[in-house]
Formats: sequence, structure tokens, C-alpha cells
Amino acid sequence: MIKKGIILAGGMGTRMSPLTKAVNKQLLPIYDKPLLYYPLSILMLAKIKDVLIIVNKGQLEQYKKLIPNGDRLGMKINYIEQDKPRGLPDAFILGEEFIKKSNVAMILGDNFFYGQSLSKMLHECVKVQNGAKIVLHRVSNPEKFGIATVNKGKIINLKEKPKKTKSNLAVTGLYFFDNKVVNYAKKLKPSKRNELEIIDLLKAYKKKNKLSAEYIGRGGAWLDTGSIEDFYKTSNFVSSIENLQGFKIACLEEISLNNKWISKKNVRKSIKFYGNCEYSNYLKKIISQ
Repeated sequence: MIKKGIILAGGMGTRMSPLTKAVNKQLLPIYDKPLLYYPLSILMLAKIKDVLIIVNKGQLEQYKKLIPNGDRLGMKINYIEQDKPRGLPDAFILGEEFIKKSNVAMILGDNFFYGQSLSKMLHECVKVQNGAKIVLHRVSNPEKFGIATVNKGKIINLKEKPKKTKSNLAVTGLYFFDNKVVNYAKKLKPSKRNELEIIDLLKAYKKKNKLSAEYIGRGGAWLDTGSIEDFYKTSNFVSSIENLQGFKIACLEEISLNNKWISKKNVRKSIKFYGNCEYSNYLKKIISQ
């Protein structure tokens, strides 16, 4: 079972400038919570409580003001600063000491997942022991994403932003790897844009016939918040769900409480930390039930 996870929260967020000139994108709000809460909640739903967050150099203190070390959530959270973007697989090289001999999950810090069957899918993904597993989702514009072609349940091709393709299965920003991922990442050569490419890392596993996939089911959602337009679409999505159904998406304390990582006493500490706000009111409602 995978017990460790990485959140890649680096990158310059240039498509969202000037918003990201002073504040890292993952700390900007998606409706009522920082964006960071959403990918972190996915790892928590997968019962992963040992997490490494990779952030831009010079922005570490911003993150630590929000989540110093994970104690409040019954987790272990560490940080590493990245001096410049070198591509997604660089996360495994930077995180080698964190990973050690463990298998590991990685989620991109600007990805949003939602769905009633999500927890069940995640519990299958963390069972990876030998190989890698990706999460696929059907999209209407495959030319904008890394696309997987699947035949009889087997991944037969991977291509980044294809101009023409019969497949509409996008590779989302959620990955599960065995411990060989560090060595595979170290052997990658930079692409034309001078970065290590995640598609090349996945192809290394595919070449060994060690790459498999899970799918976000019908009714589930995957949203990439890479642009300002996508950012606000995601925020509106969260607002609609929360206000219609009365529960919060990515309430970290609620997930920890359900996982039995913390007690109501810990939740009260979070209420004090957040102060007088709607999020605190929701936490009060949880512990009063």
C-alpha cells in the first residue's frame, strides 16, 4: 500500500499573473479554501498521511503559515523548496530522501478532482506494488492534454497534446508509482523545452509493461486550474456543490476525523486557528453531530 504522497506546488503560475506575483497560485482561493486544500484532500482520501509539498524558492513561509507541519490534521507534512521548474519528474529526484524505499503517489497542486466513487478508485490506486498507475478522464478537447490510447484495458500509446487522436482519455495530474520511479526519473533526458517530461516517465513504465490505469467514473470531475478562466470555473463548481448539498469539498479536518487521525479536540484547535469564519462554523457543525 502506498503511504507517502507528493504535492507539486511549484511553477511560476505565469498564466495567472499579476495574481501570482505576490502569492503562490496554490494559496489563492477556490471558493472558500486555498487551492492547496483540494489536492491535499485527495491524498488524505487515499489514506496517505505522510506528505511532501514542493514549493517555489522563497515561498515556504507562506505555506507554513497555513499548514506548519500537519500536526493539526494528524499528519506528517514536510516541505522542499525548488529553485526553478525542471519538469514534473524532478519531484521524485528532489524527494528522494523523503521517498526512501517506499512507493509513492504524486498529485499536481493545481488539479481538482470530485466524484462519489473517488474514494473507491483511490483505494485501488494505492495498492500499486510493482509498476505505475495513472488516472484517466474523458475530455471533449483531447488536443489540450496528454492522451492515453487504451485497447482491451491495456495502454497502447501515450501522446502529449496530439493534433489528431481517436482517444479522448486524458492523463490527469494524479499518479501512483513503485519505488523504481526515482531511478527512472534520474535517467530521463530533458525535452526541447529543457524540462523532464511526465509522459516520458510513464513511457518508461509502459515499455516494461508496468503501466496501468484507473478511471474517473461518469459523474466525476477533473478540472485543471492552470488559467484564470479555469480557476474561476472550478471555484463556481465548488460553490454550486457546497451550497446545494450543504457539505464542504476538501474540508481537511473532516477527512482527518473520518479517517480517525484526529479527535474533536483537534478540530476545536483548528476552529481557534481559523477564527470567526464560515469554515469554522462548518467545523463546529461537524463536531456537534
